[in-house]
Amino acid sequence: MGKNIVQKIFEEHLVEGRLEKGSPITLRVDEVYTQDATGTMAWLQFEAIGIERVKVPLSVSYVDHNMIQSNFRNPDDHVFLQTAAKRFGAYFSRPGNGICHQINLERFARPGWIGLGTDSHTPTNGGIGMIAMGVGGLDAATVMAGMPYEIKMPEVVLVRLTGKLNRPYVTAMDVILELLRRLTVKGGVGRIFEYGGPGVEDLTVTERATITNMGAELGATTSVFPSDEVTRAFLRAQGREEHWREIKADEDAEYDMVVDIDLSGLEPLIAQPHSPDNVVPIREIAGKRINQVCIGSCTNSSYPVMKTVASVLRGRKVAEHVSLHINPGSKQVYEMLARDGSLADMIGAGARMLEAGCGPCIGMGGSPGTGHISIRSYNRNFRGRCGNKDAFVYLASPVSCAVMAVKGEIVDPREAGIEIEIVREPEEFLINDNMIVPPGEDGASVEIVKGPNIKEVPLKEPLSERLEAEVILKVGDNITTDDIMPAGAQVLPLRSNIPEISKYVYSQIDPTFSERALKAKALGGGIIVGGENYGQGSSREHAAMAPMYLGIKAVIAKSFARIHRANLINFGILPLRFKDPADYDNIKQGDSVVIEGLTETVREGGEFLARIKEKGIEIWLTTDLSERERNLILAGGLLPYVKKAISEAKDA
Repeated sequence: MGKNIVQKIFEEHLVEGRLEKGSPITLRVDEVYTQDATGTMAWLQFEAIGIERVKVPLSVSYVDHNMIQSNFRNPDDHVFLQTAAKRFGAYFSRPGNGICHQINLERFARPGWIGLGTDSHTPTNGGIGMIAMGVGGLDAATVMAGMPYEIKMPEVVLVRLTGKLNRPYVTAMDVILELLRRLTVKGGVGRIFEYGGPGVEDLTVTERATITNMGAELGATTSVFPSDEVTRAFLRAQGREEHWREIKADEDAEYDMVVDIDLSGLEPLIAQPHSPDNVVPIREIAGKRINQVCIGSCTNSSYPVMKTVASVLRGRKVAEHVSLHINPGSKQVYEMLARDGSLADMIGAGARMLEAGCGPCIGMGGSPGTGHISIRSYNRNFRGRCGNKDAFVYLASPVSCAVMAVKGEIVDPREAGIEIEIVREPEEFLINDNMIVPPGEDGASVEIVKGPNIKEVPLKEPLSERLEAEVILKVGDNITTDDIMPAGAQVLPLRSNIPEISKYVYSQIDPTFSERALKAKALGGGIIVGGENYGQGSSREHAAMAPMYLGIKAVIAKSFARIHRANLINFGILPLRFKDPADYDNIKQGDSVVIEGLTETVREGGEFLARIKEKGIEIWLTTDLSERERNLILAGGLLPYVKKAISEAKDA
């Protein structure tokens, strides 16, 4: 029996376990990278573990999220990250060098590698034939400390591509929007998407990266393309051809599911508010007046994309009632646009040029006005993520976005009467790595600089035998990590200060949450109840760490998103599922839940009997913890577990 790409790469990196669907496996990791919104805590956790230097072959610390320097917090954290990287043996990408996923694709990613990143869009690197997965900061810290990474072997889905895109009007963005339209934001949970078929040859590496990037919105573990001659040409153009290797599935490889997409049959698509899977053809909603357009982000900010956008804007002007924001993905892209005249075309049309960073995608500037419609080439349009919960965010391709910016309304680019240049990847990229700082050779001599906003990592106590806690909040389906822990210019600068950032947990849904949670903590702790796909979206571990600090002992839900479930476990919060989903209706906010025999049930892997004190109702709960996850919960989380293991090893 032949092997698919996922099986081949996993076999090369397998430390323990069997590659059987649903079975726990541990993997050797080649690269770990962090970004500043999650990286400060990851490096604090690495420091707390007590290891002198990173143990993985490559580690990179990026700054791309928190670029606004309105006070001391962000610049202090940038200095901390730079000194920590030099101290512990990581490369450091300076502020202004660009978005981590775009830079990593350009300068570091390798076919056949396994990489972890503290950002849910790390699968961007799958466009180059790499297994790249988003994780929480604590997972990243422990892997950098030398531990393998454990997951349950996912299903592997083949997305078989045929035909060719109807360029320039249909783009890679429309491919992933079509997949979201079919499968929804829950369609990738527990799955890796592997792309194959003759249509793959029609896609450049950066187009493939657009597709794998937004596979995160499917809830997928990751997505991956073959490494072929197209990959080789991209690496050659980046001056890294020696990193190329061919990786393709065997002709008789087997898959758990197959999805067929004819690229020739796709048309320009758009995701309506407030979910990436609310997808329709643009023609169906054409004519709506718009207020803002944002082009870029880690999804669509490559050089070919930006040069194509410039061709739309050349000699034209942005509609007078539209604000156009453009954030190229990296300094490499920005400099090439400046040298070939594309940047002048953008500025001349009236675009507002932003730093090479995440920017408006996470509410760091560029927020739309009240009731405004914003069209974005980004990956998420959850309510409030843009910085204004009263705005309406749509997602479309960069070509569609550029055309709409000129026309001032939602319009199918095929009907706009605008000639658009078809741009492929260049034979040679401009290489200038002067904003990437190499690791220090003598790390022991480097002083780590910590500003006053950087606080120590909080730890949780080991699991107790009995849980009696109040249901602090009950929420519905598809709760995002943005709902739990908002991003934006007000909140993200507090990422290194858990007591302060905890004040914002669930603030957009219930402003009284943190206050009530702290009161419940003094009485034994709190519980959150959720519906399906609890914790979808960003990998930010603060959405688990801050609730832990507030005394949340367990989350009971119908189902969990992968990364958030892992983060809950890492911080000692029990992720419990209703054995009968209908019991969701039997628990109300304010109920007091009692569970006896916690430690024994966790240790033995059984089911949990929860009693609702006020009602005399009994509800059965379950979980699917692996042996390692059970040990983490018992210890109070991953950091206490690792610190104890290292201490015992030193004493032995």
